Amino acid sequence: MMEPQENKSVDDSRHGSFNVPAQRPQTSNDQTSSSSRTWQYLNAPVRASGFAEFELLLLTFCTGLQDAVSFPDFHCFTSNQTGNTVFLMLAIAMPEMNGEMFVTLNIGIALGMFLAAAWLTGQLGHIVGPRCRLWLILCNLVQTCLVFATVAIQYTQGIQLEGIRTAISIGLLACAAGSQVVQSRSLRMTEISTAMATAAWLDLVIDPNLFALRNRPRTRRVTFLASLVLGSLAGAYMYKTVGSAAALAASGAGKLLVTIMFFFNSAEQEKPKLENAEDSA
Repeated sequence: MMEPQENKSVDDSRHGSFNVPAQRPQTSNDQTSSSSRTWQYLNAPVRASGFAEFELLLLTFCTGLQDAVSFPDFHCFTSNQTGNTVFLMLAIAMPEMNGEMFVTLNIGIALGMFLAAAWLTGQLGHIVGPRCRLWLILCNLVQTCLVFATVAIQYTQGIQLEGIRTAISIGLLACAAGSQVVQSRSLRMTEISTAMATAAWLDLVIDPNLFALRNRPRTRRVTFLASLVLGSLAGAYMYKTVGSAAALAASGAGKLLVTIMFFFNSAEQEKPKLENAEDSA
């Protein structure tokens, strides 16, 4: 005689047939884990890649815009310190030329502030990590603000060859340029300095593989020089048609775009740690 069956729903529930997995509410640990991943992403070192090359070329174009208007406005360069160094020596040797070919005070401010910003950016970069994503974003954001501050001065106060606001404008632009050049070097693509063209021209023409089909350093130098030339031409055209402030505003917009783009750079993969021979044995 068969024994009466027990309630199968009870038995089956013991085996999990009728169990519905309960949703676990989000806890503070989940939020902490998400914040930790975000912080880890922001602090990861940016990898030297084709995307990073494009960012540096865009910054180079912005440099061309900036120097194309800074020299006719202030008789000095805010990014190209080779020219400023030569002009400064001319000012020492021929002080009577001050105000005609160059303005000694403007040159001194541009060179001094460029070096000061480069020193500060470089030394702080050694501490926080020169290719740290968050550091690159913050540096580029500060540079962008400096350029737009100059734009605001020119739009509201106008442009003068000498004076307090001229000195402030030169200092702001030179600081932005000095920090930018250090930032570009930290990405380990020395062919794209974003500012100085002399070394790029020289390294290009003496490259033993100049006409090789595949030559990444050669290609970087060519695209860098092309970006600088195009930026300078665009800056000169804007200087003649719409004025210096508009050219600097375009430069600032380009730098702001690069600031946003740094959020999307790929991170450098950590190298796997090699185990000791004793541990692997």
